[in-house]
Amino acid sequence: MSEYNPVVTAISPDTVSERRWPKSLTEVPYWVFQDEDVYKAEQERIFHGPMWNYLCLEAELAAPGDFCATFIGEQPVLVTRDHDGQIYAFENRCAHRGSLIAMENYGHAKDFTCVYHAWTYNLQGDLTGVAFEDGINGKGGMSPDFCKAAHSPRRLRLANVHGLIFGSLNNDVPEIEEYLGQEILDRIERVLGGRKPVVLGRFTQNLPNNWKLYMENVKDSYHASILHLFFTTFGLNKLNQKGGIIVSENGGHHVSWSAINREAEAKAAGHYKDQKIRSESDYQLEDPSLVDSFSEVGDDITLQILSVSPGFVLQQIQNSIAVRQVLPTGVESTNLNWTYLGFEDDTEEQQLVRMKQSNLVGPAGYVSMEDGAIGGFVQRGIAGASGEFATVQMGGDQAVSSESRVTEASIRGFWKVYREAMGFDIEESK
Repeated sequence: MSEYNPVVTAISPDTVSERRWPKSLTEVPYWVFQDEDVYKAEQERIFHGPMWNYLCLEAELAAPGDFCATFIGEQPVLVTRDHDGQIYAFENRCAHRGSLIAMENYGHAKDFTCVYHAWTYNLQGDLTGVAFEDGINGKGGMSPDFCKAAHSPRRLRLANVHGLIFGSLNNDVPEIEEYLGQEILDRIERVLGGRKPVVLGRFTQNLPNNWKLYMENVKDSYHASILHLFFTTFGLNKLNQKGGIIVSENGGHHVSWSAINREAEAKAAGHYKDQKIRSESDYQLEDPSLVDSFSEVGDDITLQILSVSPGFVLQQIQNSIAVRQVLPTGVESTNLNWTYLGFEDDTEEQQLVRMKQSNLVGPAGYVSMEDGAIGGFVQRGIAGASGEFATVQMGGDQAVSSESRVTEASIRGFWKVYREAMGFDIEESK
């Protein structure tokens, strides 16, 4: 074990760079999941920084007047479609006294009126009305030089990637194509390109852990067939299947994928038995059709998990297609928003398969129930270990793409981008 001891004194967002981090990408200090000042600095440097944050689906804004109330980090945001057909996004905060403008998560509106003092905003976020602006009987009201145009909520930069709406509060964010890179764009297109999504359902899951622990989990292909017994019991995902890891050039985004490898199926049970992993079970499915599937886009890929930093996931698990939005709500709490998708051209049979397989994921899913618990286990396990660090050495010490999924390369990539954005000083391990 390295003798490196990180600085653990209290810090403020302005002095967060005083933290020291080993130069190696294989060591992650536990204080990064525990410190309130680090969490506060993330709001500024990550979520308000030059990054693209997932907001909603274009399909959720089908008609003029449709809106979605969401978040970038802890910042409330409104996304709308106006009568010009364009999508707009702006802070969900009244310019008067700071109340929320919209209270519902989804809806349809002609305009927005703050419940506190009835200040009104149009679908583009312009302040259009102030109650009693001229006062009553010539008394009171706003001063003659008050300008409504100068008191509109801040607008966001927007990007649309195959129906995924991303936004940024920072004008210096690079164009979305540069931000994602071609390999990530291609894998988003594989699932969503040329298709019209239909929302099958939504829910929000509260996780008892820091948001970064969930993002690590998403990028961790090593755990998938070990933690998730359902995968190996019913042959949905094994590490010996054809597959790989794509890590974006900057390290922040990733794709983990696997495909049917019929020749390897007979050997799979032996690999897991040799490792003494709980991969054998007498359990049977009452309805085996749960794991029946069809080719999603004409290839043999049955699992593709794609992440975009800081907090977006696009999943294909068999025919369960979903987007996940990871939102921090505190140092040790995270909201995970799930949106399940089908497509307009699905047959009734295909839609039924998707509905059945929606049972694979989520807080009670046959596959991903464990993901909702494991982050909490880690958060509790590191409670007295702020001076220690995690080790992510599987597959080497780099953040590069790999033909093997027995690697933690994409986790290392996440931390590479995170460290740079947060301005942590990097020092040689001793």
